Amino acid sequence: MHKLHPAVFLLLLFPLGLSAQWTKLFDGKSLKGWHQLGGQALYTVEKGQIVGTCVAQTPNSFLCTDAEYGDFILELELRVHEKMNSGIQFRSLSKPEYQNGRVHGYQMEIDPSPRAWSGGIYDEARRDWLYIPNLNPAGKRAFRNGQWNHYRIEAIGNTLRTWVNGVPVAHLIDDLTPRGFIALQIHAIYGEMQPGMQIRWRNIRIQTRNLEPRPWDDTPVVNLLQNQLSAQEKAQGFELLFNGNDLSGWQDRRKGEMPGKHWSVQQGDLCCAASDSTQPRSDLLSARTFAAFELLFDFQLSEGANSGLKYFVDENLEPGKGFGVGLEYQLLDDARHPDAKQGAAGNRTLASLYDLIPAEKPEKRFLRKPGEWQQARIQVYPDGRVRHWLNGFMVLEYRRKSALFQALVARSKYAHYPDFGMNTAGPILLQDHGDAVRFRNLKWRELHFSMPENCEGQ
Repeated sequence: MHKLHPAVFLLLLFPLGLSAQWTKLFDGKSLKGWHQLGGQALYTVEKGQIVGTCVAQTPNSFLCTDAEYGDFILELELRVHEKMNSGIQFRSLSKPEYQNGRVHGYQMEIDPSPRAWSGGIYDEARRDWLYIPNLNPAGKRAFRNGQWNHYRIEAIGNTLRTWVNGVPVAHLIDDLTPRGFIALQIHAIYGEMQPGMQIRWRNIRIQTRNLEPRPWDDTPVVNLLQNQLSAQEKAQGFELLFNGNDLSGWQDRRKGEMPGKHWSVQQGDLCCAASDSTQPRSDLLSARTFAAFELLFDFQLSEGANSGLKYFVDENLEPGKGFGVGLEYQLLDDARHPDAKQGAAGNRTLASLYDLIPAEKPEKRFLRKPGEWQQARIQVYPDGRVRHWLNGFMVLEYRRKSALFQALVARSKYAHYPDFGMNTAGPILLQDHGDAVRFRNLKWRELHFSMPENCEGQ
């Protein structure tokens, strides 16, 4: 009797592809395994495709899987009318106690408009946008209008990643919803949408076992977990600047020692307490200095608060007195603090380069109220170019040491400081301005590369 080689025996027992088996979610003939929730848009089957048709005067409609999924990899193809908006829900829910059963949860965006947010991650009927792909210009260019597009979602643990036509678009870390159904959305008619517009889906398939995620890449990460670094962030060189437990790595700017009573760590947040004008301020200064870097931080302002995060702080300009002097990412409740109307052309408002360059704010829906967390990002490239970001939007850009920058300094409150903002490196400063402010998720990495081209803000 001929004996099989052990490797051949294993191949017969565990065929190639077993670790990556796909299950069809759509049989190509019917809507078996699916049910409709929300609005009354039309879902039909034609030529092996699910066809969704817009209907007037109905809310968002969802064709939902009967089954729920936790960890999975989903792939499908779609083609949508160029004036239409849609999305793919995943880990989504519909419960009677939540807005009378309204569908809510994660959505991979389908956006053929000039905004080009296809592949971004939206939180339907809950938290709004979680991942806006403005930081990822290659991802924004991946969608092809008027053609079939290949979509991929990896939802593995707390890591949610998306691809459009093989190009990575979004990378979100979040733990709010670990499991739910998948749904094909037809958005309620708005803007240029018209009844009768259609979207088509085909080749819908899913993996749920032995999942093999794609390798880590350079896609920017939005991490909503508190003071944690994901595997991709670590691979990209990010480090925590605040550990979430204590004030290691920070010191009182004036005393050169551990911070005083105004600063504390509460439930993983770095907190500055409110104080009156009779109490001395206690700015926090990082022990580390920074040259070319990317800095991420979340902040929460109290009502009417004024604060700031300063970089390239130069202690030689005001040794041992006054406020630390440096370039400042302004943190301000614009609606309630009078400083918003000071300076020139709004250059003291939220996310501005304080007293120098005003921030071009995104529309109001993307700005958070006092008591809500906002996300900031500062990028300082080796060639001196700097960008401020707020909640996924680039709000200003300038070049340090340029003639324009020096002209702006000359007409600002910093004019009497020699070589203001010109130092090669400096620490980060968190300002104690007497108002209650919270920080978390302070992360940074050194930048060795040039600014990516066409990295769009809005």
